[in-house]
Amino acid sequence: MPERIRIVFCGTPSFAVPTFRHLLRQTDIAVAAVITQPDRPRGRGQQVSFSAVKQAALAAKIAVHQPEKIRAPEVQELLQALAPDGMVIIAYGQIIPARLLPIPKLGWINLHASLLPKYRGAAPINWAIVNGETRTGVTTMRIDAGMDTGDMLLQREMEIGSKETAPELAARLSEAGAPLMAETLRGLAKGLIVPRPQNHTEASHAPMLKKEDGRIDWNRPATEIYNRMRGYAPWPGAYTAFRGQSCQLWGEPVSNEKISGLAGAGAPGVLIGEKNELFAWCGDATVLRVGLVQLEGRKPVKAGDFANGARLKIGERFGDA
Repeated sequence: MPERIRIVFCGTPSFAVPTFRHLLRQTDIAVAAVITQPDRPRGRGQQVSFSAVKQAALAAKIAVHQPEKIRAPEVQELLQALAPDGMVIIAYGQIIPARLLPIPKLGWINLHASLLPKYRGAAPINWAIVNGETRTGVTTMRIDAGMDTGDMLLQREMEIGSKETAPELAARLSEAGAPLMAETLRGLAKGLIVPRPQNHTEASHAPMLKKEDGRIDWNRPATEIYNRMRGYAPWPGAYTAFRGQSCQLWGEPVSNEKISGLAGAGAPGVLIGEKNELFAWCGDATVLRVGLVQLEGRKPVKAGDFANGARLKIGERFGDA
């Protein structure tokens, strides 16, 4: 092995940037080039913009390559010419073809935002929160031809805060993953890490989020709805219908004993306005205190203001089309 570990960094979104910047600061690691997704239209204005990793690479004066398809023959030629010791890949956004995997001596090293084999797939942070997990972490692994099925290298476990949202947890995991990747590269280069096969029988999956995932099912207990609000932030969010309009909601579970106007359980989704606050009945006779309401095409407002403006009628509910 050379004195410095020579790598090519492959990644796209902001989650990958802390690791990229951390590796640049290491005197025993050299970043030869960056591969990231092509520039895409982003945001409401659909203006073409650079990926977060490309912006960081340009600022650091690192060569950037943006193949439309990483399986293109010229990418193989590029990697063979660069001859990296290792490929670091974080949320790149394309499947790596098997013929590219043997090029780096140390392999393609991925940082995955879960404690594998749990939550393989595109949205591990979101689904961990949605499912009410209290702990998660980051795993470095060698990618193979499967989806997050490769041998594990190192892991770092972390607690999930009881009110933590997906963006907040993602920020913490991305920072925790940076030194773990450097430690992984050094350990592999020195032969100190023994890769561990995953137990596939313990695997769970975290598929890409869909718009429909955010639709609130008021038959679920309030805590489950709250976990979805946290896990689906910022997209697709948690939304429901009110008087034929779609609206995004934010809230949290409360004890129904604290709400004087409740006499027994109401039907799921039924609304109660009380003392400038808004509550909704959920499954298992639980209650959600609504904090913010955003009707489609409008700005978010406090739930109390929404309730006063709507002049709620007895028996009105969220979820009615």
